[in-house]
Amino acid sequence: MIQFKNISKHYQLKGQTLRALDQINLEIPEGSIFGIIGYSGAGKSTLIRLINLLERPTEGQVIIHDKDFTALDARALRQERANIGMIFQHFNLLETKTVAENIEMPMKLLGVSKEKRQARLDELLSFIDLSHKKNAYPDELSGGQKQRVGIARALANHPKILLCDEATSALDPQTTQSVLALLKKINKEQNITIVMVTHEMDVIESVCDYVAVMESGKVIETGKTVDIFSKPQQPTTKNFIQTVLQQQLPRNILKQLEHQHEHSIYCLQFLGQSAQQPVIQAMIKQFDISLNILFANMTEIDGTVIGQMFVQILGDSAIVAQATDYLKQQGVEVRQQGEQS
Repeated sequence: MIQFKNISKHYQLKGQTLRALDQINLEIPEGSIFGIIGYSGAGKSTLIRLINLLERPTEGQVIIHDKDFTALDARALRQERANIGMIFQHFNLLETKTVAENIEMPMKLLGVSKEKRQARLDELLSFIDLSHKKNAYPDELSGGQKQRVGIARALANHPKILLCDEATSALDPQTTQSVLALLKKINKEQNITIVMVTHEMDVIESVCDYVAVMESGKVIETGKTVDIFSKPQQPTTKNFIQTVLQQQLPRNILKQLEHQHEHSIYCLQFLGQSAQQPVIQAMIKQFDISLNILFANMTEIDGTVIGQMFVQILGDSAIVAQATDYLKQQGVEVRQQGEQS
C-alpha cells in the first residue's frame, strides 16, 4: 500500500509561496490500478513524483509497504527506487541507443550480469511484442512502439510499482487503447500496482480500479471508479465525467422541449442489475404515460454496467410521479432536468 500522510509541497517563486500540494491524505491499495486526474496545475504530476521522491514533500510522509520513504537515507532510497518503474508522456528514450540498449539500461545501472540482462531482455521484448524491433532505433518506431519500449524499460528490474505520468496523452486513440490494454495485462498478470496521472477521463474509465480527483493542490474526491462515475459529488468531477457520460442535454434542445411541456425531461441512470432489466418497458405497460427517448448511452467499468438515458415523460402529473417512483424502486436514479445535479 502507498500512503500519503498530511502531504504538502510548497515552492518559492519570486518571493511568493506556491502551494502545489496542500494537506493530502490518500491511500493507494496494493495491486490496484489507481488513477489521479485533474486539470493542468492541479498538482497531480507533483503528487506522483513524491512516490519515488523525485520531489520531496515540504511536510508529511510518503509510506510504501510500511516504510517511510521520507525518512530513508540516500543509499536506502536508491535501493527502494529499484522497486519503482516510471513511464513518461514523451517516452524519454535515448535516440542513439537501440531498443535493446534502452531496455537494458536500468539493469546495467544495477550491475545485472550480461547473461541475466539478455534473458530479461528477450522476455520483455516478447511481452511487448517487439522482438522484431530489437536492433531498431527510436526514430524507426511509431509512437505506440516507443511507449511499449518505455514500458519494457520500466519493467526491467521487476518493479512492484509502476508510475505512469500522462503516459498516453501523446498517442492517438487506437494506440492509447493498445497501451492501456498492455498496462492492464501487466497489473493482472504480474500484480504490479500502477499509479496513473491523466487529464483524460476515458483513460480512468478504461483501466482504473480507483480514482482521485485533484483541484488546486487538494484531493477533492476519491473512491472506486464505478462509484465516482455513478455518483460524482464535486463540480470538477462531474465536468470530467461529462466527457465520457453525457450528464446534461444541450441547453437549446432542453429549452425547446421544456417550452413545449414544462418539467417533462428526466435523466435516468441505471447501475449494475437495473441496466440489464427491461424496467422502461415495464413502466410503460404499468402506467398511462407517453415516453420519448431523447438520448441513451452505456459503459462498463470494472465489470459493472452504467447506463444513462434522457427521456421526456408526458401524462397526468400524478401518474408521472408514480411512474418515476416505480423506477426508483427498481434501482434507477431519476433526476429531473433543470434540478440541481
